[in-house]
Amino acid sequence: MAIRVKAEGSSDIGVFSLLTNKYCLVGHGSSENFYSIFEAELADAMPVVHCSINGTKIVGRMAVGNRHGLLLPISTTDGEMQHIRNALPDDVRIQRVEERLSALGNVIACNDHVALVHPDLDRETEEIIQDVLQVEVFRQTVADQSLVGTYCTFSNLGGLVHPTTPIADQDELSSLLQVPIVAGTVNRGSPVIGGGMVVNDWAAFTGMETTSTELSVIESVFHLQEAAPMEIAEEMRDPLLESLMS
Repeated sequence: MAIRVKAEGSSDIGVFSLLTNKYCLVGHGSSENFYSIFEAELADAMPVVHCSINGTKIVGRMAVGNRHGLLLPISTTDGEMQHIRNALPDDVRIQRVEERLSALGNVIACNDHVALVHPDLDRETEEIIQDVLQVEVFRQTVADQSLVGTYCTFSNLGGLVHPTTPIADQDELSSLLQVPIVAGTVNRGSPVIGGGMVVNDWAAFTGMETTSTELSVIESVFHLQEAAPMEIAEEMRDPLLESLMS
């Protein structure tokens, strides 16, 4: 499923939220309606955490994570980190990172297996990404843009990249990530993919301005049409089997 949503009058919902296969962060101070949409769709499958990072609600640009871990900038307060820690599953590792490029969500894009990072990211940060997120790391640009987290997003099933990404680069990224890659837009032609949407292996949330054509591309490349979290799929299947057998 792909759902259109607006945050504080903005369609850049990837700025105010972070979604993985195990948890979702939503910026504290974002409208209650914005938070409730995520909670309604995801609460049966994962914790949806209302939080701030360094006093801001732009959690999707400040942090990066996957089902293995979550990386926060060094400016995250002890209280903020503890609040997030208490809400996440115990097997998700959380670590603060001292990195000059502190908006981690802009300079890192990842799924559960691979991360693309800004070419100038510190070597120590690269090692922390490998360790905490348990991914292979590749220094990469997308359409000649160093802010890989801003101009692409990908799950374990597919990826969407900046609309001017050449075919050869799409093929290279697809080979690195081992998922199909498509060049496209969100929010009625915006190339800011990472800022305009969030996605995991069964759900996507995009800005309200995203067109029906953009939505259909998103649902196709991320294989969302029939996707559901494993636990929910099993819960739906069992009553169905009972009704068929009765």
